[in-house]
Amino acid sequence: MPLGVRVDPFFAHSFLVEIDQVAQAGFQQVSGLETTTAPVPYREGNDPPTMRQLAGLVTYPAIVLRWGITTSAAFWQWRERAMTGRIERRNGSIVLLDELGQEQVRWNFVGGWPSKWTGPALNATANEVAIESVEITHEGLVRA
Repeated sequence: MPLGVRVDPFFAHSFLVEIDQVAQAGFQQVSGLETTTAPVPYREGNDPPTMRQLAGLVTYPAIVLRWGITTSAAFWQWRERAMTGRIERRNGSIVLLDELGQEQVRWNFVGGWPSKWTGPALNATANEVAIESVEITHEGLVRA
């Protein structure tokens, strides 16, 4: 890219979620796109009196999807199977779009399954959309 060319950041409100065999649209929020490598302190007997920091295991928090509840029960059914011990691991993607709706950034996760489902908080005096969420525990995240 030539020097002096300005690249604007993308807006966080335009994204898609793709998961094998689960059709769901209209997500309000996605969180948990994160990786962490735990440091492991290490010192050999003849090292100076400071600890070295080695790279430990990589961990991935659950990806949390939030959306306005509809008649679709796809995520509930997937979670229900997990609750009965039938874990169905699926791969998926979170896709960030530009202002024209074109894909710009993609994060792929592997081996995901729904470890938690949260239903809407209901309030007779509220004037807001009922939101449900699912946490997808997975085994890896890459930026494609």
